[in-house]
Amino acid sequence: MKKIAVWLCLLFSGALLAQSGPNNHWLQAFEDSSELFSIDGYRLFRYRSPTPPSHDQAETLSTVQLLELQKTTPKPVLLDVQPLIWKNGLFIEKEPRLHIPGSIWTPNVGQGELDPAWETYFRHNLEKLTANNPDFPVVIYCTADCWMSWNAVKRAAQWGYSQLYWYRDGSDGWQEADQVLVKGKPEPFTLE
Repeated sequence: MKKIAVWLCLLFSGALLAQSGPNNHWLQAFEDSSELFSIDGYRLFRYRSPTPPSHDQAETLSTVQLLELQKTTPKPVLLDVQPLIWKNGLFIEKEPRLHIPGSIWTPNVGQGELDPAWETYFRHNLEKLTANNPDFPVVIYCTADCWMSWNAVKRAAQWGYSQLYWYRDGSDGWQEADQVLVKGKPEPFTLE
């Protein structure tokens, strides 16, 4: 029985190598992009990987454009959705989160599948920060190459928010542009 299992593994490995070709890594045979997304189009895993250059449901901002947008009235809400470990009813920070001054940090709301409590947390904070006005400008970001912000924009658009901006470069791009970052504090995970 053991010989059959080893033979099947070798046969399977050979098939993968043949599919991947001489210039490709063998893991590419497993990288079917349709498996990375839910039926609704949310990214489900590998959140820290290259993102599209733009978002269909938001205006994508450069750092210069974000700086200009911050001078407008009303001043947009800056929503940081960088994930954070949630354990035993507490956010666990391994290191400080540095983000754009004036940002509100709502961790974990950019996951591809949200538990009902996290969805309520996200909706509640959006409603509170925009005074329940779906036309209020909202800038959503996390770090560069982070699908969490992409998912959060998609979710906010699905809920009817119409003035959405995606700062694709996130806190990394802000820092690279020699802009000041400040220590963030996550919004309490409450549903009040």
